[in-house]
Amino acid sequence: MTFKASDSLAEQIAHYLAERIIRGEMKACERIQEQKVTQALNVSRGSVREALLILERRHLVVILPRRGAQVSELTPHKVQSLYALVMELYILLARAVADGWRDDSDLAPFLAIQQRLMESQRNEDIDAFVEHSFDVMRLAFPFADNPYLQETVENLLPAISRTYHLALERRKGEMAQFLEIFAQLLQAIVERDHGRARELLLGYGEHNCQLVLATLAER
Repeated sequence: MTFKASDSLAEQIAHYLAERIIRGEMKACERIQEQKVTQALNVSRGSVREALLILERRHLVVILPRRGAQVSELTPHKVQSLYALVMELYILLARAVADGWRDDSDLAPFLAIQQRLMESQRNEDIDAFVEHSFDVMRLAFPFADNPYLQETVENLLPAISRTYHLALERRKGEMAQFLEIFAQLLQAIVERDHGRARELLLGYGEHNCQLVLATLAER
């Protein structure tokens, strides 16, 4: 693969490596050799190092002294810690939307995402379904108007995506349940019912966490 030079070259490299990690093509604890990546992608070593730092910030890579970069390990404790934090961040976003929407036009993009999720379910396209579910979070960012919250969520989404792909076969049968929860969440937001939104998101997070843990236990 050859990339065109641009000010986002490191991001492009990071995205390429992240996709391989998320989809399990690069395994936990596998070393990432800078020279091999440099040669394979025809890019500078400096750009690769910058990309690895991006991936470290996104919790897909760990960089160890004198040992270099390797794919981060997924353990039950890390999965539980990740979901515990992410669900609280999602709750903050849901609260922001519930408090911030003023008319139907504010909620229209969420309804459009709901339609795309339904279409992905009909097509049994789990990859598109997962990506659209993340789009829901991004639609909520303007309501929160909190750059720190947005940056934190964006940096955690690749790690969440990795867990989703790990349990992908299990999640294929979960699309209908997610759609039902999403419909209930939208209703809670319309009613500005913070308690109900929190309850739904915590239940959803715990369920997904258990799916991932079950998959890890079988490996």
